[in-house]
Amino acid sequence: MKRLLVVYFMIVVIVPSMHHLYAWGQKGHRIVAQVAYDNLTNKARKQIDAVLGKHGMVYLSTWPDEIKSDTIYPTSFTCHYQDLDGGLTDAEVVAMLTDYPEVGGDLFMALDSLEVVLARQKDCHDALVFYVHLYADRFCPMHMAHLDDKGGNAVKMKWFGQNTNLHSVWDGKIIDSKGFSYSEYATYLHDVYGSKKREVLKLTDEQTLLQTYHITDNIYQYQATWNGNAYHYTYHWTAPMEWQMYVAGVKLAQSLNMIYK
Repeated sequence: MKRLLVVYFMIVVIVPSMHHLYAWGQKGHRIVAQVAYDNLTNKARKQIDAVLGKHGMVYLSTWPDEIKSDTIYPTSFTCHYQDLDGGLTDAEVVAMLTDYPEVGGDLFMALDSLEVVLARQKDCHDALVFYVHLYADRFCPMHMAHLDDKGGNAVKMKWFGQNTNLHSVWDGKIIDSKGFSYSEYATYLHDVYGSKKREVLKLTDEQTLLQTYHITDNIYQYQATWNGNAYHYTYHWTAPMEWQMYVAGVKLAQSLNMIYK
């Protein structure tokens, strides 16, 4: 059985766990939000702009991470991620969309709760901003990483001679290697992956969840044999990372188009 949906004020003021920091980083969140914004219907975009300001959906997409140290907000450690064990069956993973995991985070429950809020109050500024942000988190592999290493933060790496960790590499270092601004990257994703938009729109929540889970498993398998060459890592993982961001943006727009129809 699902646990009770989180009370509204507990959702709109929560801040991320310190060990999970920024999913996708600021640039990654803006890329996803820009792809989504570009795929909104005119009706949905008009309503969302009325709540957040023109392009506010993009500009505010990083806010839920930026308030993490603001003392006026109570601390929470769970809504930005859903860490899972490796080696789960597809059925076990999919079941977590309805039977929320007892440990590892509350990302799935938070998104469901925010959808309930927005269905009742479409002009709720904070709920909308958190929904845009957390929806992108759901597609970040290191926000569905393993329970035993703090979402990849405990997996130490060298990145072009600098000390870092697996979580940070996926938050932003692969994205930054392209050298694009967030708007350039969003345009690039439209150009490269736009022909697959219809395919993406047909994906179910279960299918996108499994896609992220399997990519995460593949990252850990690759990590076990990686030779430390950051160039090779970038070549190997840039396309899967870009696909995740594109799918996140298109599916976020699809969901918002339904809410603001």
